[in-house]
Amino acid sequence: MDERLKKALEISNLSTVINDKKRLLKEQFFDKVIVYKHGGIFTITPELINFAQNLLDRDLDTAVLIDDNELPINVTDLDEFVSDLYDTYFSATNKYFQDYQELIKNRSAEKIINV
Repeated sequence: MDERLKKALEISNLSTVINDKKRLLKEQFFDKVIVYKHGGIFTITPELINFAQNLLDRDLDTAVLIDDNELPINVTDLDEFVSDLYDTYFSATNKYFQDYQELIKNRSAEKIINV
């Protein structure tokens, strides 16, 4: 096989592997930012964290929030809820960052597949 063609095929394969791994890391991140609280399911976003923190800053102990299924959920311990949001979100983002840094350090398809 022509050396240039072989090199192009390797680059194409590496690009495919990297894109697949990025997609997988992103999916894993989104799976980790879901919390089940008070009978509801909440996908943690910076907006949800900010909103819940604002409610807490208004000295509220409880609040009714709309979950991912568009159901009203009575959050009875807002302080614990906000703390769980922060902990879960930052744990997931740190793991995503570490995994992504590992991915970009590896420059060959074999290294990425074996990670």
